[in-house]
Amino acid sequence: MFKLKDYQTNVKTEVLAGITTFLTMVYIVVVNPVILSDAGVPFEQVFTATIIAAVAGTLWMALFANYPIAIAPGMGLNAYFAYSVVGTHGNIDYMTAFAAVFVAGIIFIILSLTPFRKKLIEAIPENLKHGITAGIGLFIAFIGLRLTGIITSHPTNLVALGDLHQPSAVLALIGLAVTLVLMVLNVNGAMFFGMIATGLIAFFTGQLSFEQGFVSLPSLPDGLIIANPLSAFAEVFQHSLYAVVFSFLLVTIFDTTGTMIGVAQQAGLMKGNTMPRAREALLSDSIATTIGAMFGTSPTSAYIESSSGVAAGGRTGLTSLTVAGLFVLAAFFGPLVSAVSGLSAITAPALIIVGSLMMGSISHIKWNELDEAFPAFLIILSMPLTSSIATGIALGFISYPLMKIVKGKWRDVHPLVYLFAVLFFYQLAFLPH
Repeated sequence: MFKLKDYQTNVKTEVLAGITTFLTMVYIVVVNPVILSDAGVPFEQVFTATIIAAVAGTLWMALFANYPIAIAPGMGLNAYFAYSVVGTHGNIDYMTAFAAVFVAGIIFIILSLTPFRKKLIEAIPENLKHGITAGIGLFIAFIGLRLTGIITSHPTNLVALGDLHQPSAVLALIGLAVTLVLMVLNVNGAMFFGMIATGLIAFFTGQLSFEQGFVSLPSLPDGLIIANPLSAFAEVFQHSLYAVVFSFLLVTIFDTTGTMIGVAQQAGLMKGNTMPRAREALLSDSIATTIGAMFGTSPTSAYIESSSGVAAGGRTGLTSLTVAGLFVLAAFFGPLVSAVSGLSAITAPALIIVGSLMMGSISHIKWNELDEAFPAFLIILSMPLTSSIATGIALGFISYPLMKIVKGKWRDVHPLVYLFAVLFFYQLAFLPH
């Protein structure tokens, strides 16, 4: 099934590669419930939904696309869901927000089956893509600093340095230092082992306890959140969540496509500039996003951490199958994850470090061309300051064509970008946000 001989690999190598990938990305089963619980979603619901979405997407990737790429709820979009969507747009609750995620997933499935996905990716200017990635990175790093009290609100300056003598701030800084040391030393699973080290320190200093034990059966307190697809579409129309759906869709497409191509190139699986079985690979993410929304988690994405498994020799879907199997086992450690997630200092270092890695995209922005650089800068600046990924994207898409028109380069802008600019302007000017 996996054509191991064709890819010059074996079962042992693929399984070890899968274990490596799992260890580098398993932090998401802790971090994702922490973030979405701030939106009111029950911890057990998010924990189980996170694993269901990861297993569904990664299994599809393994069995139908045969790539060593893992799928799970994406960082950044979970923060957008919790801090920018829920409670805004007419004070919508998380149930309605999941409807928007579901609709975005359905649209993503349709786009993955048509040539329009390729045209959409080609239409969006590269500098805007890099600005979106960097802006999300800055946003989630800011959240990590704020959750632990390293940064606090200030009546005049809006934000200020917090009390670094507080136990949560001290623990977060220690955890950050430990994780960074492990990453600099190229230890596979550095963020996961950093969490373990931070958790042990918290346990021995009395900040962490395991009153509920370590193991239990998975549960879904809210049951199936999206049971009727038609009602999900109705919720989106009723609350005018078009910009939210578009933001989920846009970021997921760019993030997933870029990650898949990057990992496939690293593994030597590209054929020229094309990615074989690209449709099947993209379907894994869109299907996982749709299923994840039904059970209660934010959009999924292909994980760049899959590159660690490729570096360990993973070349086929057997690597992904191993990752999916390990996620199934993780589903039975809910109480352990719940105890750890209750202490933000354990998970905050992962947010800060992932944010710093995403900020690397700014190096690709053409800073010497103002008409290219300023829209990207506007995205990066506005995402953390407005606590809204959608607002950042909107301002970038509105300013980009305006800058090009002024410079006389209006022909260089794809018609779709003009369309998006008009829609975003209408959304900012006339719809709740």
